[in-house]
Formats: sequence, structure tokens, C-alpha cells
Amino acid sequence: MEIAVPLNQANLSDVGSRIPVPNYNRSADQSGIVHIGVGGFHRAHQAYYLHQLKKGSATSAWGICGIGLREADGKLNDIFKKQDHLYTLMVKHPDGKIEPEVIGSIVDFKMGTINPEQVITRMAHADTKIVSLTITEGGYNFNPTTEDFNFDNPDIQHELRHPNDPITVYGFLTAALKRRRDNELPAFTVLSCDNIEHNGDMTRKMLLAFAEAQDVELTEWIAREVRFPNSMVDRITPVTTDADIETLAQTYGVLDGWPVTCEPFIQWVVEDNFSNGRPEFEKVGVQFVPDVGPYEKMKLRLLNAGHSVLGLLGAIHGHPTINACMEDETFVQFLRAFLDTEATPILGDIEGIDLNEYKDILLQRFANPNIKDSVSRICSESSAKLPKFLIATIHENLATGGNIKFATLIIAAWCYYSDKGIDRHGHPIEIIDAMNIELHQVAKQTNTDPLAFVRLESVFGKLINNERFTKLYAEMVQKIYMDANIKKYMKEMI
Repeated sequence: MEIAVPLNQANLSDVGSRIPVPNYNRSADQSGIVHIGVGGFHRAHQAYYLHQLKKGSATSAWGICGIGLREADGKLNDIFKKQDHLYTLMVKHPDGKIEPEVIGSIVDFKMGTINPEQVITRMAHADTKIVSLTITEGGYNFNPTTEDFNFDNPDIQHELRHPNDPITVYGFLTAALKRRRDNELPAFTVLSCDNIEHNGDMTRKMLLAFAEAQDVELTEWIAREVRFPNSMVDRITPVTTDADIETLAQTYGVLDGWPVTCEPFIQWVVEDNFSNGRPEFEKVGVQFVPDVGPYEKMKLRLLNAGHSVLGLLGAIHGHPTINACMEDETFVQFLRAFLDTEATPILGDIEGIDLNEYKDILLQRFANPNIKDSVSRICSESSAKLPKFLIATIHENLATGGNIKFATLIIAAWCYYSDKGIDRHGHPIEIIDAMNIELHQVAKQTNTDPLAFVRLESVFGKLINNERFTKLYAEMVQKIYMDANIKKYMKEMI
């Protein structure tokens, strides 16, 4: 292999002799899309879809301006500056094949933490048609039980006092929409691409709650003019490792400071409800539907919940990755039993979807040995994820008399995980959760009160009031605390 070439616009011809590169004129792009939260998933999903569309189209009206609202986004900002916002997407197939391709649809990046005004200006610009979001479930700032906006957040309090110095997504959206209204520009679409049921409806509810506390007349304009389509997104995108960077350099001769890895599977289902135009994403496989709800629920309750099932149980057992869990037949059987007996019965019929086939493919995706998605990543921010992915399924099955034993074991395992922070071998578990301290405090009371963990109403709602659940949970959590051999209990249940 020749000497590895640094990825940037000037070297694109040289890089193009090694791996595929953009064939379109990036310098002419207008940032029709402003995207908040440019993580690996966005770069493997929405940015990839736009890249595919631009490869086959003469238009240059659509490009992406990324926005960073966290100090941690500074690393990506530095790399993007060096690489002219180019990056490599490495698609990893189960057979070990890797398909790298340089993606060019992101044409700009701005840090809201450094200069809030430049972000507001970009969002308020006439060229901006869509502001899209991948800010994780926790970024929506609502109580998972009541689904009310959290006005106690110190950053929100700051923004209400200082509307021209935004910190959160709501402060920036409101400031930009106010400027567009004042300048008589049409509203942009706010497109959530996060794993929340009815994500567009939830974004609308939260933004209107925030805006109303700032400016009632503006709130009325937003409610009337801004569209918030619901969407369902799917592609497994593990954290980039040093080995990925090394593989790209040694095998393909490309130096990329932050490539992205992903699986071959990709899906995007969106409600066709936009304020001010959109790219023709249907040309590259995006499904536009009148109601995304059934597809959204299917993905959250099967894929996302399935990931959490493997992640939490795998963490306690000592499996480091999701594919390692899938190499363990007990984990495979337990997961399939949960999907078939607890998650599927509450989904109903979904047009165009064979649920058995969907689950078969799901298990194949989880087992991809070339992805190696860490259980710590999958378990991260479980306090924001599980109320929507898993606890909601328990509630629905309790209401209909359905099975709850598999999901209840997961909650009991989560308690042990939050309390002990170690696997069954005594090795420490990496726990990443904004509520980690609070979860640990209630979980550690389990020895004296077996129900202490599920009394946390901000996560579990009124689940503590259901005797059927609490009786089963108390039995399971006490067993795990006596013997952390989680696999033994999984075998008993299947």
C-alpha cells in the first residue's frame, strides 16, 4: 500500500484512486439542512442518504451544516476543519467485508458553545429549509413519566432569562424562528431523528412549552407555521475505535481522524409533512408515509428494547459486545422469547411488514461479528431509553393480561447493574447515564427494601402500584442479589 493520504478536499482526487469519493460539487452547496447533534449515527444515516441522493442528482440545493451544542463536539469540529467536513463511512458486513466511502454531504459545522450567534444566523438564513435533530432521548428535556417539559433545568432557566444567549436546542430553535418570523421568512421544518415514539409530536410539544414561557405570540406563529414530521430511523452504528482508523490507513491508504462504522442495513420512514420543501429522499429508499407510528413503535419495542435486553444482561454476565451475546445460545433464545411473547403481541399488524421476518433479520444484525457494538454503549442513558423501549411494554402487557416475566427480569438486572457496577466476575462495568447517581442511590436500598429501585417515579411512573409486577420483580431481584449468575435465571425462563 502507498503512503496513506490525509482526507481533505485538496487530496480528494488521490483518495478517490483508493476508495469512492463524492462526485458532486461541494463548494456550490447551500446548507438547506441544519443538523444538531452530528454523531456517528447522523453521519451513517441522514448524511449518508443525502450523499446517495446527491451522487445521482445534478442539484446542489441541499447540503448539511452541522451544529455542535456540547463542549465535547469540539473534537469533531477540529477534525472537520482539517478535513473540509469530509469523513469516511465504513460499512461492515457479517462476512468481514468492509466497504469504505467518503461522504461529502456535510459542508459546514458550527459550534454553538463558542459562538451562539453564528448558529442562530445559520438557522435563520433563508436557505435553511430543515433543522434536523439527533440529540439522544435525554436531550428532549421532558419527564419520562408525565411527559411534561422540565423547566427546572438550569440551562432552560438561563435561556428564559437570556433569550439571545441560548444553550439548549430549544433556545436555539426559538431564537432562530423568532428571527425568521420578524424577517417575514417561511418557517423551517423541525425533523427529529431520535428514538422516541412520536418524536415529531414530542418535539413540537416541548418546543411550544418552552417558547410559550418566552413569547406567547411567537408560540402561536410556531404552532401555525412549523411542521414536525414523525420519523423512524434505523442503522446500528458502533463507536469508532483506534483499530478502525488504523484499518482505514493501513488497508486503504486514507488518513481520517474520525471515520464512522456501521452495518449494511439502513431504514428511514418519515411522515411527508414539511413546512418549506425537502430533498427527494424517496429516490434513495426513504419511505414517506401518512402515519409513521406503527413503524416507530415496532422499531423501538423490538430493536431498541432488544438491544437493551442483551446489553444489561450481557453486562452482568460479562459479555463485552452485542455480537458476543449473540454467540451465546441462551441469550439468543431469551431475546427471541421476549420479542415473540412480550413485544410482538402489542404491536398489531403493520402494513408492508412481516414481523417474523423482521425479527429474523434483527437477530442476524445483532450477531454481525464485524460490528462489535459494546454493551456499555447500548446500556448508556438507560434511564432515558427504558421508559420508552421496555417499561411501556410492561405497562401495556399488564393492561391486557400479557406476559411480563422477561421484561421484569431486565428491570431487576438493571437494578443490580446500577447498584453494584460490576459483572458476575467482579469486573467493573462502565455505566454512562445522566441519572447514574440517583439510580445507584435507590438501587443500593434493595437489600432492605426489594422494591426501592422501582419506586423511582421519574423513571417507572406508577408501576410500583401494580401488585402483579411488584410480586414478580421482588422475587427476581432478590434472586439476582443472592447469586448474580444471570444466565441461570434466563435458562429457567426459557
